[in-house]
Amino acid sequence: MVQLFKTITLILLLISCLNANELKEQEIKKLIGRSIIIGFDGLTLTSNLKKNIDKYNLGGVILFNKDYKTKNIKNIKNPQQLKKLTFDIQSYSKYKMLISIDQEGGKVSRLNPKNGFSRIPSAKDISTKNIHEAKKEYKKLARNLKQEGINLNFAPVVDLAINPNNRVIVQLERSYSKNPTEVVKYASVFIEEQNRYGIKSVIKHFPGHGSSNTDSHKGFVDITNTWDEKELIPYKQLIKDNKVDFIMTAHVFNKKLDNKYPATLSSKINTNLLRKKLKFKGIIISDDLQMKAITKHYSLRERLKLAINSGVNILLFGNQLEKNDLKTIIDTIYDLIEKKEINLSKIIESNKLIKNIIDKKQ
Repeated sequence: MVQLFKTITLILLLISCLNANELKEQEIKKLIGRSIIIGFDGLTLTSNLKKNIDKYNLGGVILFNKDYKTKNIKNIKNPQQLKKLTFDIQSYSKYKMLISIDQEGGKVSRLNPKNGFSRIPSAKDISTKNIHEAKKEYKKLARNLKQEGINLNFAPVVDLAINPNNRVIVQLERSYSKNPTEVVKYASVFIEEQNRYGIKSVIKHFPGHGSSNTDSHKGFVDITNTWDEKELIPYKQLIKDNKVDFIMTAHVFNKKLDNKYPATLSSKINTNLLRKKLKFKGIIISDDLQMKAITKHYSLRERLKLAINSGVNILLFGNQLEKNDLKTIIDTIYDLIEKKEINLSKIIESNKLIKNIIDKKQ
């Protein structure tokens, strides 16, 4: 009888330990989930999205008007549909979800006249206007985002229009000027108007993409011989003015800053330069980790390991250029933590930043 009692006690103890380990693993995976923004297919709150919120505490979503490959409608059909989608997502989660978008104005406008929204001028067009007119346009933009339930905008662009042949920034009219002072002036107006409506701004693309000759969506981008240190001025000034909560780091390679890794994967750029030298206290978010500038050279595992270790706090997967499901991403990061290739403290620190800056349920 004594032996039977000991056996039962041992079994119960083992079951208890297994449950504890499972709970610990799931809690870690939820911490990882809060540090991820992902794209999805659909005009409504899908069952898969619900599962990702429930199981992993998904940090946020990014919305697109069109699928990159098929050109079919992806998440945004009209104002009524979009408002219901964002309301349903935010209502379903037990925490504040980041519902994000690229709404710069001009050619990069997920909300545009074709799907029932107001036209917003490009950065280049805005730069021809006085401050009062710029405020009026960005007030309209921010008000639209607020009405549609969007709380994070990947804008403004603070890249300098250094290279007139730059196809991804300059020729798309996404830059205000080659003059850093002008860039800071108009970017500040953009940020201030968004702040008034509770919209968080993400300035981009650190440490500067306006001098590049190629597009990081399509392949490797080396700015070593074209980049100028004055491209850091907008970041320095906006950080000094305490106007920046989020900075997006770019998939650009600069041998002068890091002779091995592009910015998104570089601790020399994200931690040493941005955190320590420029004294940025906010959230560092990656550019889309599915862009060919890095997918051609690094596996998913390598991208995740390097980005997190470099100091990136939120990982962005647009699910436009390729598809990655959240479970695979989180399981890979968890395995990297288990194998001591990523320190769990990195994830915990990112969660603290998220809590301090955005984690307040609306």
